[in-house]
Amino acid sequence: MSKKKAFVIRVDEAMLQMVEKWANDEFRSVNGQLEWIISQSLKKAGRMKKDKEERGTDQEK
Repeated sequence: MSKKKAFVIRVDEAMLQMVEKWANDEFRSVNGQLEWIISQSLKKAGRMKKDKEERGTDQEK
């Protein structure tokens, strides 16, 4: 697993409440939800390889 780095983020209170609810719905922590959201956004933008490509198992599909 890659090394994680902590940082501070300022978020609008209403936005944080929405993320908290989403995280609870997905059984994740807020931190875990934000990591997932960022990861999905990076993949969608083509800035990060999708999981299967990272593991070299893209032939499975």
